[in-house]
Amino acid sequence: MIQIELPDGSIKEFSEATTPGDVAASIGAGLARQAVAARFNDHTVDLSTPITESGRLEIITLKSPEGLEIYRHTTAHLMAHAVKDIYGDKVQVTIGPAIESGFYYDFYCEDHTFSPDDFEKIEKRMQELAKANLPVRREEVTRDSAIELFRQLGEDYKVELIEDLGESTVSLYRQGDFVDLCRGPHLPSTGFIKAFKLTSVAGAYWRGSEKNAMLQRIYATAFPDKKALRSYLNKLEEARKRDHRRIGRELDLFSFSEEAGAGLVIWHPKGALLRTLLEDFERREHLRRGYDIVMGPQILRTDLWKTSGHFDNYRENMYFTDVDGQGYGLKPMNCLAHMLIYKSRQRSYRDLPIRYFELGTVHRHEKSGVLHGLLRVRGFTQDDAHILCTPEQLDMEIKRVLEFVRDVMGIFGFEYEVEISTRPEKSIGSDEDWERATRALMNALKDLELPHDINEGDGAFYGPKIDIKLKDALDRRWQCATIQCDFTLPERFDLTYVGKDGEKHRPVMLHRVILGAIERFIGVLIEHYAGNFPLWLSPVQAVVINVTDHQAEYAKSVTDTLRAAGVRVQSDLRNEKLGFKIREAQVEKIPYMLVVGDKEMADATVAPRFRTGKNLEPMSPEDFVRYVQEECDQYR
Repeated sequence: MIQIELPDGSIKEFSEATTPGDVAASIGAGLARQAVAARFNDHTVDLSTPITESGRLEIITLKSPEGLEIYRHTTAHLMAHAVKDIYGDKVQVTIGPAIESGFYYDFYCEDHTFSPDDFEKIEKRMQELAKANLPVRREEVTRDSAIELFRQLGEDYKVELIEDLGESTVSLYRQGDFVDLCRGPHLPSTGFIKAFKLTSVAGAYWRGSEKNAMLQRIYATAFPDKKALRSYLNKLEEARKRDHRRIGRELDLFSFSEEAGAGLVIWHPKGALLRTLLEDFERREHLRRGYDIVMGPQILRTDLWKTSGHFDNYRENMYFTDVDGQGYGLKPMNCLAHMLIYKSRQRSYRDLPIRYFELGTVHRHEKSGVLHGLLRVRGFTQDDAHILCTPEQLDMEIKRVLEFVRDVMGIFGFEYEVEISTRPEKSIGSDEDWERATRALMNALKDLELPHDINEGDGAFYGPKIDIKLKDALDRRWQCATIQCDFTLPERFDLTYVGKDGEKHRPVMLHRVILGAIERFIGVLIEHYAGNFPLWLSPVQAVVINVTDHQAEYAKSVTDTLRAAGVRVQSDLRNEKLGFKIREAQVEKIPYMLVVGDKEMADATVAPRFRTGKNLEPMSPEDFVRYVQEECDQYR
């Protein structure tokens, strides 16, 4: 007999032939129905895995994130099975993982290009395979026999994966006549799969390298029931409506041009004004928190990038050029110039902390396949700051940045999640410095009682970081604010300050952004608000609309009065019907339409109408100015 400890601390005895599925059934029929896999002694296993020793067991159900991931991973296999059934030897399968919103599978196919027109027949075959309730069985085989199997099947990509694994045995999963290389675990059978939807097709290089073959990636999603799937698809449709690229074009905010170059934003008047409003807000907020505004050059000598470590660790993302026989690098980050400002004179402990802030434009060589509107570009501006402080001041400075993030995200209406990204494989600095930096970030989060996750190995090459992930109106996550703790670059650039003891000491540097890339943040804002910006941020706050030509001169005078008072206003004096002009203003998402007819002209008033259709009481232009100022003051 073996002893199984359950999550509640109780211990049950079973024979050595038991499985996690048997344990779930012994606990209750309800748990057995919901079980999809298990965790035994901290290893995830299939429900059919024999348990041969005592240990701790936890049943994984569809109600847990891990259970949903397993559900989606098995559905990825189901999709690959269906594609192979339909297209046969013309298609090779590669990899098909679960992702946050569903799953994908990459296929190699010379003779067929997948499109949404293929989705219906693939989904139909998936439904047939799910209805057949095929058992999903795990097999462990030798490396050589797995290679031979996939060679016979003509699956060259699977052969390459196995050859690169370097393991003597590998695991396979079979369902019907379909077999796939996989670590698992998986659902017990295809009958568990109830609701799924193929969503899009994209290109993807094998193993993410442009040197390799281009594959076809089919994205899809899956949920335990049709109601949850419908809810997700509704959100997906809403996301399409909110797509910042479409709204940006409709509101005439920005554009991209192949003539200018991929990933380079061209800001139109309204978009440039929106950006200016955001940047002015940033300057005010930083100045009142004790930051000094600085500006650094766009290019710096290559030797400087070698000193910082960027040349060895980041150069594939940089652009380089030669000037008078001297190498220069176009900056991908703003920290180097800030350190040079610090080094320009001797510093005392009395000077610290020093907080340098720059709306710094940077350029990074992003691969063309990942460029995506404003959300992923090659040239962008960061609300970048670097704080240089004593080790004793570090904790307070991290907390002040976190409080800054809290205040700003509250203004925009964002909730957010926090995670700490730790040391990556490619990094610089000593183990001791990395440990000190990571501990400082963790302690600050603990003191502020901010729950957080650990993102192993995703820190910057020079230090760990706190990443802030915003949650928008559709509950999607966006990476924006970041706080990086760095003991390494101050060492490399020999930054010092004179302490109370008269000796030189090394400062600590915090790299941080609040909004992150301005371009990306505007893209997120457009989708969060669906283009309906709050009044203080709207490029156009009001439009004056006359009913007939008789009020045209009065409408012009109202426009002049509002503009002189600082209201961002335009007028629509076209010889069109009033309803038509109001609808156009609503499409342009202008917050207020100020209608002027004969009565308003006689009374020297305007009739404000909000973009939702709500009408306000008539008021004088001066009163409307005060109304706008009072609403905007809430965000200052």
